[in-house]
Amino acid sequence: MENFKQLGVSPNYIKGLAELNIVEPTEIQKKVIPLLLNDSIDLVGQAHTGTGKTAAYGLPLLHRINPKLASVQALVLCPTRELS
Repeated sequence: MENFKQLGVSPNYIKGLAELNIVEPTEIQKKVIPLLLNDSIDLVGQAHTGTGKTAAYGLPLLHRINPKLASVQALVLCPTRELS
């Protein structure tokens, strides 16, 4: 079983995940996190509700954000039906 450290997630984020009782990555996280951490790609993913999609794209996105830059650095698009 891969863990978040093996996927390349930074220790600070792993600590935050543990505080939320998230200790093992889900299937979509195992597949998506390494791709997004290692490559600058667009991704379209699909998984059932509650399977960790937000963390799957959110964690790699946070790794790429430079807090010293005061500009848009990322864009996340999602269907409106998911927001209702």
